[in-house]
Amino acid sequence: MKIRIQSTFFVFLILFGLVATKAFYVQVVQKDRLLAYARSQFMRETREYPNRGSITDRDGNPLAINVQTWNLYTFPKKKGPGFQNQIKELSKIVPELSYTSLWSKVKNRSKYTWLARRVRLDDVQVKKIKKLDVIHLEEHSTRVYPNHELSSQILGFTGIDNVGMAGIERIKNKELRGEAQLVRYHRDAKGRPVKYEQIETTAAPAQDIVLSVDKELQAVTERYLKEAVLHHKALRGGAGVMDVETGEILAMANWPSFDPNEIQQSPVENRKLAFVTDPFEPGSIFKSLTIAAAIENNVATPNKKYFCEFGKMRVQNHTISEAENDHKHKFEWLTVSEILKYSSNVGTTKIAFDMKFPKLQSTLQKLGVGEKTGIEYAGESKGIMTNAKEVKPLRLSNISFGHGVATTGIQMLRAYAAFANGGYLINPTFIKSEESQIVPENRVISQKTSEQMTAMLYKAVEDGTGTSAKIPHYAIAGKTGTAQRVSPKGGYDGYIASFAGFPVNVNKRFVVLVYVDNPKANGYYGGVAAAPVFKKITQYLLYKKKDFSKFAHYNPESNEKNLDSVTMAQSSNTRRSVASGRMPNFIGMDKASAIELAEKLRLQIELTGFGIVTKQTPSAGESIAEAKEIRLQFHPPSHEE
Repeated sequence: MKIRIQSTFFVFLILFGLVATKAFYVQVVQKDRLLAYARSQFMRETREYPNRGSITDRDGNPLAINVQTWNLYTFPKKKGPGFQNQIKELSKIVPELSYTSLWSKVKNRSKYTWLARRVRLDDVQVKKIKKLDVIHLEEHSTRVYPNHELSSQILGFTGIDNVGMAGIERIKNKELRGEAQLVRYHRDAKGRPVKYEQIETTAAPAQDIVLSVDKELQAVTERYLKEAVLHHKALRGGAGVMDVETGEILAMANWPSFDPNEIQQSPVENRKLAFVTDPFEPGSIFKSLTIAAAIENNVATPNKKYFCEFGKMRVQNHTISEAENDHKHKFEWLTVSEILKYSSNVGTTKIAFDMKFPKLQSTLQKLGVGEKTGIEYAGESKGIMTNAKEVKPLRLSNISFGHGVATTGIQMLRAYAAFANGGYLINPTFIKSEESQIVPENRVISQKTSEQMTAMLYKAVEDGTGTSAKIPHYAIAGKTGTAQRVSPKGGYDGYIASFAGFPVNVNKRFVVLVYVDNPKANGYYGGVAAAPVFKKITQYLLYKKKDFSKFAHYNPESNEKNLDSVTMAQSSNTRRSVASGRMPNFIGMDKASAIELAEKLRLQIELTGFGIVTKQTPSAGESIAEAKEIRLQFHPPSHEE
């Protein structure tokens, strides 16, 4: 009996030990896991992001917004007749969801299944769907681009979960998305949330982004670019407009483009902003950089002459010739200014040979060639530029006129901005700032070099290769480019036509660059395919801003004569000569300048219209004493399409 009692005791002791061990294991070792599992039966934790921030243009016009949509899902564990009938009913409530498509998603499924996502429903449809036991609704905020293709390559797009995938949406995803909030809620037997327990509200909210882009200018830029690409039967094209003081991008586009609301219907290559991501050989617009380097390094002056070999020059058993080798381009002697004006390859080569590569390379680096600009866009290319300390003569020749080097549109836009703003390299930005970057540490070329380049570029437009870019009443500085196009198969195939420039006689300068890739009809030169687009874009912006105060007052070679006359300073910092007792010339003046001059001369004038003076009575030079009345008629400048 004693042995039995002892045996029974030890058996119970062992069993108790096992129970105690199991209890320790459950309550201590696996405590956290089992508690989490228990909570999961009736409680859920999820992270919810706030509504994504909006994106607007510089004037507050919406470019990317959110709209309420619905996600529909089901748990098809038991697919009886009632289940199938409810699927049919859903297709009737939401006609765009066909029964065939819905049933194909669930007929072979037994777990959680999405029926449709980002579906727009009205209140009546929502009420009807909520009556279907097997169909569940989930609210969802969906990204919408109300202007469709407009600015799409700048904006980019979001994925199915509102995560930025490209463009500003991607580069500013953290700010636009905000931080997730942790939400805990109880759920019923069907998994539906019935009671929220806790919401953590310390997360940072989503931010709105205001772009520097002008919506109207962007639309005009895209329209004129598209027209040019189609007219010249080109592969694609690009254009950009930048404020030369703040670096703000006022417009930028490539065509063909895409609709971010229908992302799957567009080719991948149309979704990127090639103006920033794809380098190309710039051709003759690069000559301005070479000449600026020569002037900056005291190798050349605008009036220095070079013998241009009658249009052909041998370099390392290769012939360097002009773009058009007809009788008009068999140049003998040309000044540096004329080399730029007529876009002489031979002349630019000789300037580069005088300068040597290290000096050219140093200035190009200061102007940002071969480096990313840092603009807010993923995938920006730094272009292609050799890092060698010295290159062979043929390579130096090619680089001097924009071959053997590849730049992006944004790099060239920034380089030309340095000519327009007095010699400062600024950082382009898509974000509205209105803060000037004209500070001493950003100077890369001297004020003198900047002014001389502007004067030479002005001549290139006035009576050089860029006459198609001329705008009535405005002084335009710019340069055409016609570069051979690198073929994906190797070698060259076709051309890239380009034009870069800026208006000189305006209060607030901006620079515009246009290129047309592989034009095959109606001309392929930069002056034919790209300059007219530059003119239309620039003209639109000038007239929109009503920047009339410096009309027709820019003349880089003007030398005022000392006459016995009265001279008055105008708002444009130019001077007009007025003979004593004679009617001054008001033609071309804006209203403020005309009134100021009249007050100085104590003239009583009658004003009609607005814009600039197009007609005056009496005429300039006539006696004021004999005039019965003095009348000035104003009219806005005509906008030539």
